[in-house]
Amino acid sequence: MTDLFRFRSEMRFADSAAAALPLWTVAAGADLPTALSPAQRAFAAAQGFSGATGSLCLLPDETGALAGALFGMGTAQSRARMRFSLAGAAAKLPAGAWRLAVDLPEAECAREALGWLLEGYRFETYAKNPVPGARLVAPDGVEARRLEVMAEAEALARDLVNTPANDMGPEELEAAVRALGAIHGAEVSAIVGEDLLAEGYPLIHAVGRASPRAPRLIELRWGKEGPEVALVGKGVCFDTGGLDLKPAASMGLMKKDMGGAANVLACAHMIMALGAPVRLRVLIPAVENAVSGNAFRPQDILISRKGLSVEINNTDAEGRLVLADALAAADEEAPDLIVSMATLTGAARVALGPDLPPFYTDDEDLAEALAEAAEEGADPLWRMPFWAPYETMIEPGIADLDNAPSGGMAGSITAALFLRRFVTETDRFAHLDLYAWQQVAAPGRAKGAFGQGGRAVLGALTKLFAL
Repeated sequence: MTDLFRFRSEMRFADSAAAALPLWTVAAGADLPTALSPAQRAFAAAQGFSGATGSLCLLPDETGALAGALFGMGTAQSRARMRFSLAGAAAKLPAGAWRLAVDLPEAECAREALGWLLEGYRFETYAKNPVPGARLVAPDGVEARRLEVMAEAEALARDLVNTPANDMGPEELEAAVRALGAIHGAEVSAIVGEDLLAEGYPLIHAVGRASPRAPRLIELRWGKEGPEVALVGKGVCFDTGGLDLKPAASMGLMKKDMGGAANVLACAHMIMALGAPVRLRVLIPAVENAVSGNAFRPQDILISRKGLSVEINNTDAEGRLVLADALAAADEEAPDLIVSMATLTGAARVALGPDLPPFYTDDEDLAEALAEAAEEGADPLWRMPFWAPYETMIEPGIADLDNAPSGGMAGSITAALFLRRFVTETDRFAHLDLYAWQQVAAPGRAKGAFGQGGRAVLGALTKLFAL
């Protein structure tokens, strides 16, 4: 299994500014910094440096040695598209310590500093390719430790999702939760295999029973006082689609179907590492949706932990089933907040694309807090509705609920409505429908696994409960 929690030095700030070289950021068409010598200004002009997006000009001193650099930030429009513009400099600069030689607005500075840290991520479990990176001195005014914790959390989520399913099954995911719990002094337990039936988790058992890798419900508890927050993450470690088998093209990225669990753990790491005064409960139903003679079938009717009956009309809509039992367990304690995260529907990608996960909530204060925190944390989310007229689409008549309504309409909304049926005792509930994958590399966002939602949830907790 991957060596998790090895938070890389490249994802931390440089220790000292004493030997750090200056880095000037220059917007497109802006004047060059007045601090440059006449020779450096002439050199930059000769190189044709204009502040274009991602452009870099290394500056020599009078001896020809490296003395600093200019980095092009482009236009306001190009910066909005990039999310982490300065991370492009981290990827191009020579190794060593660098310091920002310009003052950026506080919010922009924190976002760009975080992007620089995220650029240091490398997934090297199976192919080592160490590349010494440029390190940034923490800019004045930013909360350096908080940004480093966010980068640690992002590395954790990416490592978990990037690890292939042969090394990241339900047992290995449980081991990762136990390792995280050990770091923070949390209590971790698991209900495994046939014990799921004895303990009242029939949907988790049904989805995972066809695999030789036993299904389980993993639980982490941390904190003794403050509001109770339950985070529930879909941990489908690989999804074949079950008897409604996926085509090969759709199965290719299914190692990431535990992306909800990975991002819940990333969020939990931030909460615990920053010492947030909450009572945290994490629930992860961890399964492999496999094919064998005892796999659950289309047209089966299963009784959930909540007592609601569910008709199975597609075994490839398994994520909402395992989440249903876990959400019911979380709801039994009526916590102050429940948040579920899941790589749940392709419909969410059709609606909003891979970069912008939808979230659902009926609570206006929570919706506002999530939207604001998503913007502030460079962790974009977009609110979509629990649209009541679609409730009939998830009611098959022969059972209380249908796990896969026919017709293909409003797939993300109907999945969210399905999950909401299992949260009846808790006033504040939000569901995030994630993608957890970066299709094309961008500054601060390596191709592959990608964290979504964790920073927004952390920020929302801070706002809601005045942490």
